[in-house]
Amino acid sequence: MSDRVVLTIGTKKGLFVAEAAKTRRSFALRGPFGQGVAVYASLIDARGAPRIYASSCNPFFGMKVLRSTDLGKTFKETKSAPAFPKGDGRALANIWAIEPADAKKALYCGVEPASLFRSDDGGDRWEMVKGISNHKHARKWQPGAGGLCLHTIRRDGDRVHIGISAGGHYMSEDGGATFKAQNKGIGAGFVPEPYPEYGQCVHKIAGHKDAPGRLYMQNHGGWAQWDGPGGPRPDIGVLRSDDYGKTWRSISKGLPSDFGFPIVVHPHDPDTVYVLPLVPMTRTCPGGAPAIWRSENGGASWRRLAKGLPKKQSFFTVQRDAMDIDDCKSPALYFGTTTGQLWIGRDGGEEWSCVFDALPPIHNVKVAVV
Repeated sequence: MSDRVVLTIGTKKGLFVAEAAKTRRSFALRGPFGQGVAVYASLIDARGAPRIYASSCNPFFGMKVLRSTDLGKTFKETKSAPAFPKGDGRALANIWAIEPADAKKALYCGVEPASLFRSDDGGDRWEMVKGISNHKHARKWQPGAGGLCLHTIRRDGDRVHIGISAGGHYMSEDGGATFKAQNKGIGAGFVPEPYPEYGQCVHKIAGHKDAPGRLYMQNHGGWAQWDGPGGPRPDIGVLRSDDYGKTWRSISKGLPSDFGFPIVVHPHDPDTVYVLPLVPMTRTCPGGAPAIWRSENGGASWRRLAKGLPKKQSFFTVQRDAMDIDDCKSPALYFGTTTGQLWIGRDGGEEWSCVFDALPPIHNVKVAVV
């Protein structure tokens, strides 16, 4: 019986693991693991006996993947980490995503420069997924402010969705053998043609297992009043697709800003989606007053959730993988800030409190009930 809530918190100075009973009244913290090294990706893999994976991106000793088989009490390095073949011309700069693949111990890993790797043995050996890593567009993608990163990996049977900054959304329908750019309706106001075939600075893609055809996206659309051929375009920062990502439409109306990084879907309701709006130029909360915004009708309307959050003068940033939601009966949301606070929003974000207030800058937050 699942009776523990486990959090992985990837920071600038290593990985922390927090654990609580399902009541979530208090969390015990352990770590850091991989001390002093930035962690941008983690995974709590609950297929079979739970395992925790985390990246450890050391600028001096290279990229590592850490693995725990005791819920984060101890970690060991896997036998290898993703690496480009000799003569490829690319060198691994960061690990941005670790996600389950289609077999019990199979994993996907998204890296910088934007490429995808796969392991079939729990992270000990890795092979490059050529369908996306050597895509005809790959050498034309350009880095966003955070680098040229493959940060989102979503799998639904033989469909694999990929998010790249700044490359766009790509989809495979044959288990990852081949990929197509699927960016119709996704804007990029920072380039001459605001709706290109590819090159969009996608920030995050989310979905729900019970509605696989529907996807939500937080996108860096550019400037809301960009005025090009045909006149001003609509906001294109928060988007929805109902055809497996082949076409997208804006659901930004009603938000204080269509810019942000994370986007999260309620575990029991594919119509309920959460975003954390930020000011584009400063990457901070609008007016210094942080809030989560929730839609319960698939993006048709939005409601501000801020009870318990600072009311003013809190200019923090929340990065693309620093927000998650557990799957308890009454789910709680979690987000971490670049100033080291970890927040919990109980009852689906209705009421917020700070769990930890002095961690290193937080890059990544994942949660699971195990």
